[in-house]
Amino acid sequence: MKGVIMIIDGMADRPIESLGGKTPLEAAKTPNMDRLASSGINGIMDPIRPGVRAGSDTSHLSILGYDPYSVYTGRGPFEAAGVGLDVRPGDIAFRCNFATADDDLVITDRRAGRIRSGTSQIAEAINSMTLDGFEDVEIIFRESTGHRAVLVLRGPGLGDNVSDADPKTEGKPPKKVKALDGSPESQKTADILNNLVRESYEILRDHPVNTERIRNGEAPANIILPRGAGAVPDVEKFEDRYGLKAACIAETGLIRGIGHITGMDVIDVEGATGGTDTDLESIKNAIKDALDDEYEFLLINIDGADEAGHDGDLEGKVEFIERVDSILGDLIRDDIYFILTADHSTPVSVMDHTGDPVPITINGPEVRVDDVSVFSERAAAAGGLCRIRGSHVMDILLDLMNRKEKFGA
Repeated sequence: MKGVIMIIDGMADRPIESLGGKTPLEAAKTPNMDRLASSGINGIMDPIRPGVRAGSDTSHLSILGYDPYSVYTGRGPFEAAGVGLDVRPGDIAFRCNFATADDDLVITDRRAGRIRSGTSQIAEAINSMTLDGFEDVEIIFRESTGHRAVLVLRGPGLGDNVSDADPKTEGKPPKKVKALDGSPESQKTADILNNLVRESYEILRDHPVNTERIRNGEAPANIILPRGAGAVPDVEKFEDRYGLKAACIAETGLIRGIGHITGMDVIDVEGATGGTDTDLESIKNAIKDALDDEYEFLLINIDGADEAGHDGDLEGKVEFIERVDSILGDLIRDDIYFILTADHSTPVSVMDHTGDPVPITINGPEVRVDDVSVFSERAAAAGGLCRIRGSHVMDILLDLMNRKEKFGA
């Protein structure tokens, strides 16, 4: 038997008046998700614990059975690993946004118009940077998907206890990065980041990619916003922990990085953008191929519903959920345990993650099927799983797969 956890990033939501009090998931036409629910056991899940606004990184770690309060050092190392950087001990890693700033360095678009192309050329320009007074520090910068990128600082005397440059909203300049612990190592890192943000604008404002974007009426990617500083955590490999050969199919560098750091094989999928325009057919085919391979466990993350939630795009979120549903029919098999859930709620009314629980359904042989026939936030709450936490999922899956050791005599 094989196990699959498919996480539709940010799929869960809150009731919306214009939908007659339904959530986007309740309003969407999801016959395949409903089929999974009606032949499975259902419940609601707090990815970390009730009321905690989970990040995608911390919730995935929790769902995989790792304590995020112990192994999570920041988002940067996972992003860096996810784009293939060989992060070394002592390196300080950050996730970054390509963003748009005006002449006063006020951020007008935190995601640079959802830029999709030209970011590799911009990354090359950042990699050529040297900062006066910090010649002993190497700047390693690489693009990820869309507006996302990663930054690694390599050199002596660096610390990771620093604040973010990202103001988290438009209409404000980048935040001044500060050392949060008062140490000389963190202060050095903060000084480097503040210089790097300012210098990135000087280098990128007239970059050919950006002049072309401006001619086309698109927002230029003319400044870098680092955030999520962290050092690489010491994480037990998934196969050593559970005895399962595992693969990860994910669109964003963040979740791919979790796959890399936990020792999973990370499968590339052409056309997987991490947005609502992603190639779901290619993702479906990659999942089918992996299920036919030697893998005993698959972690799958599909991201577009989260993007729509962050953008406040109600119609786009409903439509994307329906598109995801359309590929599920070809993935339901008798020889796998299939878990469908979300990593957090991203309500379109909030345009950010919330601590609301998410629906979860488990389908497979000998599952104690309950009376739930619809996959949604409220319907799932009546199911046999009741209310669980993300940290319970792997224990439940391993028990169903008869791979769980007995506790006690």
